[in-house]
Amino acid sequence: MKSPIFLALAASLFLFSGCAGYHIGARIPKKMAGVETIAVPTFHNETLVPRLESLAASTLVKQFQQDGTFAIRSTEDADVILTGSIDQIRRRGARSVRSDIVKQQEFYLTVAMSYTLTRRYTGEMIDRGTVTGETSFFVTGNDINQDERQAIPLAIEKAAVNIVGRVTTGW
Repeated sequence: MKSPIFLALAASLFLFSGCAGYHIGARIPKKMAGVETIAVPTFHNETLVPRLESLAASTLVKQFQQDGTFAIRSTEDADVILTGSIDQIRRRGARSVRSDIVKQQEFYLTVAMSYTLTRRYTGEMIDRGTVTGETSFFVTGNDINQDERQAIPLAIEKAAVNIVGRVTTGW
C-alpha cells in the first residue's frame, strides 16, 4: 500500500509541472533590461501637414500608459528617451464611385513614422526603426482634405501601437 504523502507529492508534482515555462508579469526584451521609465518628447514633422508633432507624441504616451510596461517621465528623469519623426503621409484610392471610375469614394491613408530609443545616461542607441499605421476613410462631401485630416489621428494611433509593441516586446 502506498503512503498518502507519496500520493499527495506525486499529484502536486503533476499539477504544477505544466506551469514551468510561464512567467507572470511583463516580459521585456534583453535590450530593455533595467529600464523602468521612458520619455517621449515632441516628434519632428517632416510632412507638409501642420501640427502633427504633439499629436504623435501624446498618442505614443497614451499607448505606453495603456500598455503599462514602462512609466512615463520627463526627459530629465527617464531611463530611456524615445525620439521620432513623422516621415510621410500617403493617400491612395481604394474604391471609386460606381458612376464615375475616376472619382474616388474611399481612400487608404498611411502614416510612416521613424523612432530612435536611446539610454539617457550613456547616450547608447538601444533601438531604431520605421513603422507605419494605416486606416481608410470615405469622402463624405467635396472637401477630401477635411476627411483626410480626420483620418490622420487614427493612422498615427496605429503606428504608435506598432512602436509600443516593438519597444515592449522586441518585435
